[in-house]
Amino acid sequence: MSNMTEEPKELIEKLIGINRVAKVVKGGRRFSFAALVVVGDGAGQVGFGLGKANEVPEAIRKATEHAKRSMIRVPLEDTTIPHEVVGHYGSGRVLLRPAAKGTGVIAGGAVRAIMEAVGVHNVLTKCLGSNNNHNVLKATFEALKSMRSKQEVEARRNVGIQA
Repeated sequence: MSNMTEEPKELIEKLIGINRVAKVVKGGRRFSFAALVVVGDGAGQVGFGLGKANEVPEAIRKATEHAKRSMIRVPLEDTTIPHEVVGHYGSGRVLLRPAAKGTGVIAGGAVRAIMEAVGVHNVLTKCLGSNNNHNVLKATFEALKSMRSKQEVEARRNVGIQA
């Protein structure tokens, strides 16, 4: 069996938000739901998905499927992140800062869900600008994508880094 067909064991699924959307038609209002979900393995892999459907469970299922397909790898350093980084998306900016052991996840809402799903146990975060769940989520992912491990930086620069 190849690695791609195997379903990863025990993924952490976090529901960030459900939004009810009304479409006004001739007979009244027609409601549908949009679900925002984060999925991670707790060991450096995380993805998010947006699912839309007429029922909540179906929207969550679609969002989870999309999240599993769009997973990214994040470099971790023990129980925290390798370095400070700011992610931008629209008017949303998210600051992620490494923290010492025992600090915990100091984060709110969407950022907390992402950090728990990716497997970070000690981190300081701050949302700057927009507090909208979608923008905060995407800004956090931009920050995580731009993160580099010490080994990656050493290989790129062809020098050793002391820290």
